[in-house]
Amino acid sequence: MTNKPYGDSQMAIYIERRVLELKPTKSQAEIAAQMGYVSPNMITMIKQGSSKVALDRAPALAKALECDSAYLMRLAIEQSIGPTAAEAVVEVFGELVTSNELGWLKAIRKASNNTDPRLTSRSQTAIKTIFGR
Repeated sequence: MTNKPYGDSQMAIYIERRVLELKPTKSQAEIAAQMGYVSPNMITMIKQGSSKVALDRAPALAKALECDSAYLMRLAIEQSIGPTAAEAVVEVFGELVTSNELGWLKAIRKASNNTDPRLTSRSQTAIKTIFGR
Protein backbone atom coordinates (compact mmCIF):
# COMPACT_ATOMS: atom_id res chain seq x y z
CA MET A 1 0.00 0.00 0.00
CA THR A 2 1.43 3.39 -0.99
CA ASN A 3 1.32 6.38 1.31
CA LYS A 4 -0.31 9.41 -0.35
CA PRO A 5 -1.20 11.82 2.46
CA TYR A 6 -1.58 14.76 0.06
CA GLY A 7 -3.36 12.88 -2.74
CA ASP A 8 -6.62 14.78 -2.35
CA SER A 9 -5.03 18.19 -1.82
CA GLN A 10 -5.89 21.02 -4.17
CA MET A 11 -2.15 21.38 -4.82
CA ALA A 12 -1.77 17.80 -6.09
CA ILE A 13 -4.85 18.15 -8.28
CA TYR A 14 -3.66 21.50 -9.67
CA ILE A 15 -0.09 20.31 -10.35
CA GLU A 16 -1.34 17.24 -12.18
CA ARG A 17 -3.63 19.35 -14.38
CA ARG A 18 -1.01 22.05 -15.03
CA VAL A 19 1.71 19.54 -15.97
CA LEU A 20 -0.73 17.95 -18.42
CA GLU A 21 -1.58 21.37 -19.92
CA LEU A 22 2.12 22.17 -20.39
CA LYS A 23 3.00 18.75 -21.80
CA PRO A 24 3.02 19.92 -25.46
CA THR A 25 5.62 22.60 -24.69
CA LYS A 26 7.45 21.56 -21.50
CA SER A 27 8.44 18.19 -20.08
CA GLN A 28 8.14 17.17 -16.47
CA ALA A 29 11.95 16.95 -16.38
CA GLU A 30 12.16 20.60 -17.50
CA ILE A 31 9.68 21.63 -14.81
CA ALA A 32 11.71 19.76 -12.18
CA ALA A 33 14.97 21.33 -13.40
CA GLN A 34 13.46 24.82 -13.24
CA MET A 35 12.51 24.08 -9.61
CA GLY A 36 16.05 22.98 -8.85
CA TYR A 37 15.40 19.24 -8.78
CA VAL A 38 17.69 16.85 -10.65
CA SER A 39 15.01 14.25 -11.27
CA PRO A 40 11.41 14.62 -12.48
CA ASN A 41 10.41 12.04 -9.85
CA MET A 42 9.73 14.83 -7.34
CA ILE A 43 7.05 16.28 -9.65
CA THR A 44 5.49 12.83 -9.92
CA MET A 45 5.49 12.49 -6.13
CA ILE A 46 3.79 15.88 -5.76
CA LYS A 47 1.19 15.05 -8.43
CA GLN A 48 0.41 11.71 -6.82
CA GLY A 49 0.22 13.22 -3.34
CA SER A 50 3.03 11.27 -1.74
CA SER A 51 5.02 14.47 -1.19
CA LYS A 52 4.07 18.07 -0.56
CA VAL A 53 5.49 21.23 -2.06
CA ALA A 54 8.01 22.89 0.23
CA LEU A 55 6.96 26.51 0.81
CA ASP A 56 10.36 27.81 -0.27
CA ARG A 57 9.99 25.94 -3.59
CA ALA A 58 6.53 27.35 -4.38
CA PRO A 59 7.79 30.50 -6.22
CA ALA A 60 10.09 28.43 -8.46
CA LEU A 61 7.31 25.92 -9.08
CA ALA A 62 4.92 28.72 -10.05
CA LYS A 63 7.46 30.06 -12.51
CA ALA A 64 8.11 26.58 -13.94
CA LEU A 65 4.36 25.92 -14.26
CA GLU A 66 3.79 29.39 -15.73
CA CYS A 67 1.10 30.18 -13.20
CA ASP A 68 0.35 32.85 -10.63
CA SER A 69 2.73 32.62 -7.68
CA ALA A 70 0.17 33.94 -5.13
CA TYR A 71 -2.30 31.23 -6.16
CA LEU A 72 0.31 28.49 -5.93
CA MET A 73 1.58 29.77 -2.58
CA ARG A 74 -1.98 29.72 -1.24
CA LEU A 75 -2.26 26.05 -2.26
CA ALA A 76 1.17 25.27 -0.79
CA ILE A 77 0.31 26.89 2.54
CA GLU A 78 -2.94 24.94 2.77
CA GLN A 79 -1.17 21.71 1.87
CA SER A 80 1.64 22.38 4.32
CA ILE A 81 -0.26 23.47 7.44
CA GLY A 82 -3.80 22.28 6.74
CA PRO A 83 -6.97 24.18 5.90
CA THR A 84 -7.76 25.37 9.44
CA ALA A 85 -4.32 26.86 10.02
CA ALA A 86 -4.33 28.30 6.48
CA GLU A 87 -7.58 30.11 7.33
CA ALA A 88 -5.88 31.56 10.42
CA VAL A 89 -3.00 32.83 8.25
CA VAL A 90 -5.52 34.52 5.94
CA GLU A 91 -7.33 36.00 8.93
CA VAL A 92 -4.11 37.57 10.20
CA PHE A 93 -2.39 38.56 6.96
CA GLY A 94 -5.32 38.94 4.56
CA GLU A 95 -6.41 37.05 1.49
CA LEU A 96 -3.77 36.38 -1.15
CA VAL A 97 -4.99 37.88 -4.42
CA THR A 98 -3.81 36.44 -7.73
CA SER A 99 -3.10 38.60 -10.75
CA ASN A 100 -6.22 37.15 -12.43
CA GLU A 101 -8.36 38.06 -9.41
CA LEU A 102 -6.83 41.53 -9.39
CA GLY A 103 -7.96 41.87 -13.02
CA TRP A 104 -11.53 41.05 -11.97
CA LEU A 105 -11.33 43.59 -9.15
CA LYS A 106 -10.13 46.30 -11.52
CA ALA A 107 -12.95 45.46 -13.95
CA ILE A 108 -15.52 45.71 -11.14
CA ARG A 109 -14.11 49.06 -10.04
CA LYS A 110 -14.23 50.36 -13.59
CA ALA A 111 -17.75 49.03 -14.24
CA SER A 112 -19.03 50.51 -10.96
CA ASN A 113 -17.23 53.82 -11.51
CA ASN A 114 -15.35 53.17 -8.25
CA THR A 115 -18.55 53.32 -6.18
CA ASP A 116 -17.60 50.38 -3.91
CA PRO A 117 -20.72 48.33 -4.63
CA ARG A 118 -22.01 45.84 -2.05
CA LEU A 119 -22.04 42.19 -3.03
CA THR A 120 -25.74 41.45 -3.22
CA SER A 121 -27.49 38.14 -3.81
CA ARG A 122 -28.28 39.36 -7.33
CA SER A 123 -24.62 40.12 -8.11
CA GLN A 124 -23.59 36.77 -6.59
CA THR A 125 -26.08 35.05 -8.90
CA ALA A 126 -24.64 36.95 -11.88
CA ILE A 127 -21.12 35.85 -10.98
CA LYS A 128 -22.22 32.23 -10.58
CA THR A 129 -23.91 32.44 -13.98
CA ILE A 130 -20.66 33.61 -15.58
CA PHE A 131 -18.99 30.46 -14.26
CA GLY A 132 -21.89 28.16 -15.13
CA ARG A 133 -22.89 27.44 -11.53
